[in-house]
Amino acid sequence: MKNNAVLIKQLEFTWPASTFSTLKIANLKVPENSRTLIQGPSGSGKTTLLSLLAGILLPTSGEIIVLSEDLATLNSKKRDAFRVDHIGFLFQQFNLIPYLNLVENVLLPCRFSKLRYQNAGNTESGLKDEACRLLKLLGLEPDKFSHLATQKLSVGQQQRVAAARALIGNPKLILADEPTSALDPENRFAFLELISEECSINQTTLIMVSHDHSLSAQFDQVIDLSVLNQANGF
Repeated sequence: MKNNAVLIKQLEFTWPASTFSTLKIANLKVPENSRTLIQGPSGSGKTTLLSLLAGILLPTSGEIIVLSEDLATLNSKKRDAFRVDHIGFLFQQFNLIPYLNLVENVLLPCRFSKLRYQNAGNTESGLKDEACRLLKLLGLEPDKFSHLATQKLSVGQQQRVAAARALIGNPKLILADEPTSALDPENRFAFLELISEECSINQTTLIMVSHDHSLSAQFDQVIDLSVLNQANGF
C-alpha cells in the first residue's frame, strides 16, 4: 500500500481581506508516485491550493502534510528550504529570470539546494549535462537557443524551460499550474507524457491543476475542485 505524498485534513483558507473562505477541504489524499489532476474553472482556488501545498501560503486552519512534513509547524525559513529541496513548482507565468540563459534558469534550484545539486550531478559539468538533457527531452536544443534571452523565446518554449527547472535535481513532488495552456493539442499530450515519464523514473509525485478536461486520461486520479471544495461549510 502506498504512503501519501499529500494529506489534507479539515483545511480552511481565507485571504486576510476576505470575509469568506476560498477553500474548505475536509479530506484529500494523494498517494506518493502518483499522477493527480485537479480540475476547476478560473477563480476556483486551484493556484491557491498549489501555493498551500508548496508552503508559500499557510492554511487558516486544518492540516497539510506534504512528504510527511506538517507545513504549518515549520517557520518560513524552514518552509523555503523544504520547498527548494523537495518540490518542483511549475508556475503558470513561468517566472524565468530574464538575464539568465536557458541552462542557468534550469539550474536555479540547484543553486539554492545542496540536495538537488547532488542529485543533478554534484559537479558543474554534471549539472550542465543534466540541464541540457532535460531541455532536449522537452524539445529544446540548448545550443540552438542559448544565445537568446528567455523573453525572446516563444511562450511554449518558455514553458519547456520552466518544466526542466521544476524537474532538475529529482524533487519528490512536482506541482504544475496549467503547464499545457500555451501548447496546441498535439504538443500538449506529448509534453505531459514526457513530464510523466520523468516523474515515473524518479518516483516523483505529480499534482497538476488545469481547466482542460481532455487531459484526464493521462492521470491516476482526477479531482473536481468544485466538488472537493466545500466553501459553504464542511
